[in-house]
Amino acid sequence: MNMKNNFVNLGIDKELEKILNKNGIVEPTAIQKQTIPVLITGRDIIGQAQTGTGKTLAFLLPIMQRIDMDNPSVQALIITPTRELALQITNEAKKLVTAKGIKVLAAYGGQDVEGQVRKLKKSIHMVIGTPGRLLDHIRRRTINFNQLAILVLDEADQMLQMGFLHEVEEIISRTPKSRQTMLFSATMPKEISNIASRYMHKPSHIRIQSKKITLDEIKQVVIETTDRGKQDALFEMIDQYNPFMSIIFCRTKRRASALNEALQSRGYNSDELHGDLSQAKRERVMKAFRETKVQFLVATDVAARGLDVEGITHIFNYDIAQDTESYIHRIGRTGRAGQTGMAITLVTPKDRNTLVTIEKEINMPIEKKKVLGEKTYIEDRSKNFSEKSNKSKDHRHKESRKDDKRRHKNERSGGEKKSSDYNKSKEKDKRARDKKRYSKGR
Repeated sequence: MNMKNNFVNLGIDKELEKILNKNGIVEPTAIQKQTIPVLITGRDIIGQAQTGTGKTLAFLLPIMQRIDMDNPSVQALIITPTRELALQITNEAKKLVTAKGIKVLAAYGGQDVEGQVRKLKKSIHMVIGTPGRLLDHIRRRTINFNQLAILVLDEADQMLQMGFLHEVEEIISRTPKSRQTMLFSATMPKEISNIASRYMHKPSHIRIQSKKITLDEIKQVVIETTDRGKQDALFEMIDQYNPFMSIIFCRTKRRASALNEALQSRGYNSDELHGDLSQAKRERVMKAFRETKVQFLVATDVAARGLDVEGITHIFNYDIAQDTESYIHRIGRTGRAGQTGMAITLVTPKDRNTLVTIEKEINMPIEKKKVLGEKTYIEDRSKNFSEKSNKSKDHRHKESRKDDKRRHKNERSGGEKKSSDYNKSKEKDKRARDKKRYSKGR
């Protein structure tokens, strides 16, 4: 390792670096190199980077160094859009706290609130939570941010998408204006820029471009199909590629549930992950998936945000991602840690414009294959029916011609017989009349 390219040279304590090294992290990523020296000085920062670039450690390491162990109050708050991401950041933080003895609390919905309250009454230095549960604690007056020194807004664009900005602003209003604020977001919509301008003080803006190599590690394929043929196309792709572990992304919770039922009915080892599940159920599903007890995880974008599971070999976009950022996030669940992966996207005619946009923005064409779908099947079936129908028509026509000949023959033979009978009757009547006249004459 190049000694100039390590965490100590960025200003990180040796104790923290030792823990990083024990966990296999020896060299800072691009965003860590650029943000850590700035954050250690106490400046506000806007970090624009994709998931998987190492941004979690980029803000956790400076926070660890800024915590005052003699102060029992909450000094750092990290707000995340989902429970899964809150848990992921908490797990990363707990790997580092042994060097300092810092106490961390994860606060999210679906968890026992009274248990969180009991922990908050003790010395908690860092809170990692979701907007709804944090506001709940604020209104219960079970949490106090009066001495907060650091505020992190992680995945800010996702919080916007999920409709949490109002809650986030209310939480920010309960924190000291003297705090240091860190905002991390993959994209910078106008609403996020407005929050930055209102609540941040001359932030340093650092942007990390998505690495092309990340996509190069993932083989991408588009399967052209139809709405009616999509499910059968998915089953065919699963059987063809035989994934070790896979996430299947759906657009809505209802579609995820329906697809999971269809998979299970076909004998696939699958489960679902979406916002309608209780937190306990979601944690059970994720535990089973991480332990490879579940092979196929059918999930929505919101539920899958922040997932980092080793061993995922295939990603299936059952419904195409709504934009390029979501597409990159989805397929980035595979091809991690130097491994290769595969991303298969099912595209119907109405998805073609979205696909064109994605290909343009990732600056690469995606291989396309066609799979027999319901429409093609119906066309083939109609063709076969038409052929059978034509054969039947020909047969009926031939039989009809035969019937006509028989009828014509019968009519002819019947007519001749009728004419003969008529002549015989006429001759008999004539003989009867002649006999009558002869009798009268005598």
